[in-house]
Amino acid sequence: MGQSVKLVRKTGFSGHPGQGMQGILPLNKSNDMETVKLNNGIEMPVLGLGTFLLTDPDTCERSISEAIRIGYRLIDTAQGYGNEEYIGRAVAGSDVAREELFITTKVWFKNYEHTRASVEESMRKLQTDYLDLVLLHWPFGNTYAAWRELEELYAAGRIRAIGVSNYTSDRLIDLILYNKVVPAVNQIETNLISQQTEIYRWMKKYRIQHEGYAPFGQGKIDALYDDPVLMYIADRYHKTVRQVVLRFQIQSGVVVIPKTMHPDRLKENFEVFDFGLEANEMEILRSFDKATPLIGNPQDPVTVASSIEW
Repeated sequence: MGQSVKLVRKTGFSGHPGQGMQGILPLNKSNDMETVKLNNGIEMPVLGLGTFLLTDPDTCERSISEAIRIGYRLIDTAQGYGNEEYIGRAVAGSDVAREELFITTKVWFKNYEHTRASVEESMRKLQTDYLDLVLLHWPFGNTYAAWRELEELYAAGRIRAIGVSNYTSDRLIDLILYNKVVPAVNQIETNLISQQTEIYRWMKKYRIQHEGYAPFGQGKIDALYDDPVLMYIADRYHKTVRQVVLRFQIQSGVVVIPKTMHPDRLKENFEVFDFGLEANEMEILRSFDKATPLIGNPQDPVTVASSIEW
C-alpha cells in the first residue's frame, strides 16, 4: 500500500455492504454483540474467542472466564486442541446461562470413523448436553461417514447446527450435492492477505456462513499492522489497527474468532461494535488481499500427505 491513497470521510455510517448470509444487525453504539442468522435460522455471534494452542489448564480457564465476563458468547474449540475439558470447567463456573453461549467444537479427522462417539465425548468434556455448532475439522479421511453421523445428531437435536472447516470450493460443493444437510458454516483461514473472496462466492450461493480463523495471520503478517494507511484509518476512529481489521472482516460478513490469552487484548478485540468503516475504507482493506494462504492449505499435496502424522 502506498501513501498516495486519498481517504474521503463521508457523513454518517454507510452501513454493511450486504455480504452476510442474512445480514449482520445494524451498527450499535454500545459495543453490544452483533449476530448473524445461519441458513437454518439460528443466530450466531459475529465475534468469538478462538482457543487454538490454549492448552495450559489454568490459562485456558482464566481466558474463557474473562472472555465471558467481558461479553464474549461464542467459544470455539476442537477435539484436536486438547482443551475441551478446561473450557467445560470455565463454562460450568460462569454466571452466564448455557443457552446464552454459543459453543463450537470440531471433529478431528482421525475420529471420522466414530464421529457420534467422539461428539458425545466432547459434550461430556464441555459439560453440556447439546452443542451449538459442530464442524468437520479437515476435508481428509472418511468425510462422508462423519457428515452423515453429524446429520443424525443434528436431526436428533443434540447439535443446533453442523458445518465444516478448511473446506475448499470443490470439496464443499461435493459435500452439498451428495448429502441431505447443507453446512451452516465453513470455518477457514481469513485475514488481510487471504480474504477468501473466491470461495465466499460459493458459500453465499448456498447461504453458508463464512467464519474466519487466524484473523491476524498468526503472527505471520505483523508488519502490515504498521502500514501508514491502516494506522491512519485506525487513528480516525481512535482504534488500533487490529480493531480495524476485525471490524473490516465483520462488515464483510465474516464471523471472526481471534485467539488471545491476554486480558487487555481480549477487551481490545471485543471493542469493535461502536464504529463502522466507510465504503472507501473497506475498499482499501480489500486491496491487501493476495489470495495467499498462510497456514494449512488443504489443496497442497504436501499438507495432505503430512496430515497422517498430525
